[in-house]
Amino acid sequence: MANREKEAREKSVWEDARIMLEKASRDGVETAWDRLLKQSPHCKFGESGVCCRICTMGPCRISKKAPLGVCGADEHVIVARNFGRFLAGGAAGHSDHGRDCIEAFHAVANQETSDYSITDQDKMLRIAREMGIETEGRSALRVARDLADEFLESFGSRREEVAFVRRVPSVQRKKWKDLGIVPRGVDREITEMMHRTHMGCDNDATNTLLHGLRMCLADGWAGSMIATELSDILFGTPTPHMSKVNLGVLKEDHVNILVHGHNPIVSEKVLEAVQDPELVSRARNKGAKGINLAGLCCTGNELMMRKGIPMAGNHLMTELAIVTGAVELIIVDYQCIMPSLVQVAKCYHTKMVTTADKARFTGAEHVRFDMVSAGQQARKLVRMAIDRYPLRNKDRVLIPSEPVELMTGFSVEAIISALGGSLSPLVDAIKSGRIRGAVGIVGCNNPKYKHDYCNLNLTRELIKRDILVIVTGCVTVAAGKGGLLLPEASKYAGPNLGEVCEALKIPPVLHMGSCVDNARILQLASLLANELGVSISDLPLAASSPEWYSEKAATIGTYAVASGIFTHLGHPPNITGSSVVTDLALKGLDELLGACFCIEPDPFKAAKLIDARISKKRAALGLSV
Repeated sequence: MANREKEAREKSVWEDARIMLEKASRDGVETAWDRLLKQSPHCKFGESGVCCRICTMGPCRISKKAPLGVCGADEHVIVARNFGRFLAGGAAGHSDHGRDCIEAFHAVANQETSDYSITDQDKMLRIAREMGIETEGRSALRVARDLADEFLESFGSRREEVAFVRRVPSVQRKKWKDLGIVPRGVDREITEMMHRTHMGCDNDATNTLLHGLRMCLADGWAGSMIATELSDILFGTPTPHMSKVNLGVLKEDHVNILVHGHNPIVSEKVLEAVQDPELVSRARNKGAKGINLAGLCCTGNELMMRKGIPMAGNHLMTELAIVTGAVELIIVDYQCIMPSLVQVAKCYHTKMVTTADKARFTGAEHVRFDMVSAGQQARKLVRMAIDRYPLRNKDRVLIPSEPVELMTGFSVEAIISALGGSLSPLVDAIKSGRIRGAVGIVGCNNPKYKHDYCNLNLTRELIKRDILVIVTGCVTVAAGKGGLLLPEASKYAGPNLGEVCEALKIPPVLHMGSCVDNARILQLASLLANELGVSISDLPLAASSPEWYSEKAATIGTYAVASGIFTHLGHPPNITGSSVVTDLALKGLDELLGACFCIEPDPFKAAKLIDARISKKRAALGLSV
């Protein structure tokens, strides 16, 4: 027992996670940490990016004995190819999410569904006007059809640039144009990357990576931004409100349903279904007091931002949520879903259901969602969960903690509203040094790190330095469980930032949504730059993903850098086998774009690096350091 407790302490900073890790061990359930141990040590060729499987003359791996692949490619070309395809995977993931949102919006606009509707019509009309679409004297549905077509154009290749490039400060756009990296269309840039990295195409590492920047910008300023804006239009633009977080949000006397993934198209209909009086009555007839819905990862972020639905956990908590023994059904859509959840669920009475044809899991039941039958399918799933409640073994149920409160809902619109309708107070606070700068901490968990240790400590260190922190994705859970997403957390901030937060009654750490909602951070940065008449790269801003793991996180980091935001990562991508690629990422991009990557696993050292960068940017603007 003592060894189990020690191992659990080494794996996570959270008590609810540690208790569940011990229970998983007792129950004979394998977790991500166990599988990591079995996979260690990792392949050094893979870690440094110098193995190539792009054609069947190989596979090849670069070493002193064999410095060239069979085709003649050196380590720089091979690393650039691999990284380009890695970024393409991330861009495709976020942008395909955006495409799903367009298809839902298109179905609403063309009256092909009654399950979805336009919730924020004012925002839709505002964005339509921003896109140059006539709104005066026209019905909302006619405007919606034109806006859907406009957004679909950003996925193709019939234009010079994606629609939201018009939001980018002119100085930044000129840099992109001079470098030839203005994003033209999401699918075009991803397809071109796959073509460029085919054998016999682009064999200049720098050239390949420049296109990688263009492709990632297409994700950030089109795929992800469209996903965020349309989700707001369809389901409501978030405003500040309270919610709760950690495994304590599960209820021992309720039917517990978890939604997991990234797509609000599914989770919003499930939310409606769990509130259906007929289904609530059915749950009570089965012996439950009601139906409890909670979120995991970014689907959880989406529901929490808009509707206040609590979050049970982030990426490394997904298996442990099932280990509680209290979950009847876990409904997934796509991205960041471990295949292991199927096996963990089978150790208990839990059932896992997939909903997206592009994300099926062997061993899980598939219930397909579409625009026409989504409401019906959601009710089917809730009935399925209710019918599993009597199968629960109460002797195996352990909910390890009480939930923690947090404040969520800080869309760009909500921030501007909190400031009295203008960004001027924020600009004035930055100029005066009451807010020295801002950092977006985003993304993942990785079992190679002590769970949330870096996420939590970097956030704490930055707010101590009067640096406002914005969080999205899995970092949200860390900040929330750490008590940093409450107005009272101003006591943990530096005196100046704390004073601002107390005056506005906001936390020093603002939750802006799911990982696709990093587009909100881009938009806010762009608005600030335009307010000051400078480039984004001139602002005292930074981004960080301390515990990242996914292709999407690398793509987010790359579009942040390409947009002019200095970006910290806890560990490097698989590029260290090439000095050309590594030097470009850590130094060369700074000369080209005014931003670059930095790598530092220690959150305290990372805070100092980010602080120094913010001081440098403040000095360049003539502001106090």
